[in-house]
Order: sequence, then C-alpha cells, then structure tokens
Amino acid sequence: MIDHLSIAREVLGAEARSLDRLAASLGEEFAQLCRLLEAATGRIIVTGIGKSGHVARKIAATLASTGKPASFVHPAEASHGDLGMITPGDAILALSKSGETLELRDIIAYAKRFAIPLAAMTFERGSTLCRAADAALIFPAEPEACSETSAPTTSTTMMMAAGDAIAVALLRGRGFTARDFQGFHPGGQLGAALRRVADLMHRDREIPLCGEDTPVADAVAKLSAAGFGCIGVVGANGSLTGVLTDGDLRRQFGRDIGALPISAVMTRNPRTVTPETLAAEALAMLSQGRITALFVVDESRRAIGLLHVHDCLKSGVL
Repeated sequence: MIDHLSIAREVLGAEARSLDRLAASLGEEFAQLCRLLEAATGRIIVTGIGKSGHVARKIAATLASTGKPASFVHPAEASHGDLGMITPGDAILALSKSGETLELRDIIAYAKRFAIPLAAMTFERGSTLCRAADAALIFPAEPEACSETSAPTTSTTMMMAAGDAIAVALLRGRGFTARDFQGFHPGGQLGAALRRVADLMHRDREIPLCGEDTPVADAVAKLSAAGFGCIGVVGANGSLTGVLTDGDLRRQFGRDIGALPISAVMTRNPRTVTPETLAAEALAMLSQGRITALFVVDESRRAIGLLHVHDCLKSGVL
C-alpha cells in the first residue's frame, strides 16, 4: 500500500532544500533585476506560458496588490494584438524554465524594438531569453520533486518564491506600509484586519465629554443620551483625565452621588488608543479589559474620538 505521508514529506523536503539553495545562490543579479523593475514608471508586464505562466499570473497579482502596477500578458495573446498593451515606461518580466519558449519570441523582439526593459527568470544562463534580457535571475539546477515525469514542481516553487522575494524587496524599497496595503484590500477579513481606529471611530459632537467639576447627575444624563455606556472627563488643559462608565455607576449603587463632581467617582488614567492603532488591536484591548469602549486621543491626550466594540464587530474586525 502506498505511503502517502512519506511521499508528501519527501516532496516537501525536496522543495524546501531547493529554496535554501536558491537563497544561497542570490547575488548581484537579483539586485540588478529588482532595480530594473523598480525603475519602471509604468507597469511591470509579467509573462510566461504553461506552468511558468501560472506562476507569472500570481507574481503579477502580488506585485499589483503591494502597490507596484503589474499585469499578466499571455505570450500567445501578445502575438495576436496584446503587444499593444506594453507601452514605454513599462518593464517586462519573462519566466521560462528553459529560456527557449518559442511563444516568448515576439515579446522579446518587441522589447528590443521599442527599448522596453526586459528581465528574465530562467534556469538556463545560455538560453535565448537570458541572452536577450537586460537583467536575469538564473536559478540553480534542482531535480523536480516528481522524478517519474519531471513535472514542474520544484522549479515552479522556486519561481513562485523568487517572485515573492522580488515583490517584498520592491515594496520595502518604496516604504510601502500596512496602511497602503489595506487600501488595496478593503474587502473581507484581510481588509478588516488592517483597518485603523481612525476608520471606525466616532468624532466631534458624537463624543460624550464633560469637565472634572461636572456634577455626577449631569454627567449621567449626558452619558445616557450618548448611548456608548461611558463619558470622558477632561481637565482644564483639555486632556482626558478619566472616564465614567455604567459599571462605575453600578458600583456606586446606594450612595447619594448626584451632587458630587464627576472627578470624585471617575476611573482615572483610562485605557486609550490613537487613531493609527489597528482596529484589531483595539478590539483585543476591549476584550482583555472587559470594557465596551475606548477613547481615542492625540499626542496631547486630548480626546478626538471614541471607539465602541460594536463599531469593530459591524466592520468585520475579529
């Protein structure tokens, strides 16, 4: 009976070793290829056919989602009109294991004719593609994980990983941030996870605030009207000095505190967040503190917003 588990470990081990060897082989060629792509003022056109084409599509998608405009162009379609999609300012990244893929010849010729920078990812240094390229990443020769058929396995894994390395190198070079990334991923859990408190918080007149000398009775009326279960307390300089919550009031049950200043019963030095805090981090603070709302403060601890747990949950932040 076939041992599927042993085969899986054998394949994954072979591919892991190939990635280690790829990492060790990288040198100035990789940096040169990155500089060529970095200099493109237009799009990066990623191309390849067969399994290399599938990898090329993924690389183009990763580049685009990390802020570097990129498109996949199929070599066969390029020969039938799609070469017009490649314009001055673009750069081409062509993938071919052998470097002799016939379908790439028209793209190579077009790049030379119109001085479009051409980068290559291939396993063959002496190949047509490598000789034509302005920059080339040459992969170390590694056996495919499927020895019976030599089906593209290890080679496509290496190409895919190299594409990720290129994308990350380019985004770090541009100073691309999680905030920028969220702009390209507004939907789904990924977008929600990268949202900032500033995207969800209540502002201006929605924020329930009062001074330290405000009688508790007046503060409670304002707290109830706001509907957040809390009210912020500000000092003479406008900074947040405390909060009064529904829970604080319950703990004072039985005492006649209506005429007392709110500073006498408020919780001092409350937990706060800044507008740039990730909403997911704020939700964790709410959960850990067993509270339902956080005030948002600026550098001077002035309250500029309020985030309620419901704001996070309605926006898909988990």
